Amino acid sequence: MMKKITIFFFLFVCFIMTAHSQPHSDEVEISKDLRLIRLKEGIYQHISYIDIPQYGRFPANGMVVTDGKEAILFDTPWNDSLTSALYHYLTSVMDLKIIAFVPNHWHEDCMGGVGFLKKHQIVFYASEITGKIAEEQKLPVPDVTFRDSLELRVGETAIWLYFPGPAHSKDNIVAWIPGKKVLFAGCMLKSLASTDLGNIEDGDLTAYPKTIDFLISKFKSAEIVIPGHGSVGGLELIKYTKELLKP
Repeated sequence: MMKKITIFFFLFVCFIMTAHSQPHSDEVEISKDLRLIRLKEGIYQHISYIDIPQYGRFPANGMVVTDGKEAILFDTPWNDSLTSALYHYLTSVMDLKIIAFVPNHWHEDCMGGVGFLKKHQIVFYASEITGKIAEEQKLPVPDVTFRDSLELRVGETAIWLYFPGPAHSKDNIVAWIPGKKVLFAGCMLKSLASTDLGNIEDGDLTAYPKTIDFLISKFKSAEIVIPGHGSVGGLELIKYTKELLKP
């Protein structure tokens, strides 16, 4: 009997250790509608899915930057439910404390779960324009806003937020992690599978090319570029988006 208990205890400990080691895998399926992919040490891409009538099952990308036991979340999944699942995975399984949240812009695929984060008193950073639009749209408003740029830190990792100009939306920003050479550009950049610019209802096609030129000039050393939807790439995503902008 004692031997069986010992074996059971050993297997239970192995199970717990395996669960806590999962984040070190390249990809974790948190649920059928939520995945977490390790891109580099301390850099994760989260992908969430919802069904959109015109497009079917549609993914949206976000980013998590970690250092030590802290994390900053860039874009929420589509809604509170998916954001709750990601939050609990990061805090319970990965044992991280989320110290800040930053949306790329004000749309649902970036801020759909911000209400959940507000309830957990996570500091909400955004551009001044995002703050104004959020207020107009009766959405949760940021705790801290910036005009052109802002440096955040998670542990020893520096993250720079830039407003490069209007593009996909009038308020879209980018997050640049120079120490990792990772650029999270969100919906202003398109994946190589995209055939057009997507939803530009709230965008600025006149300013868009100049904004892309800023990215080309500013982030020449980027090794990983994360778009708002579709596959991660490199600098070719910036150049490809510029091609899509041509008449």
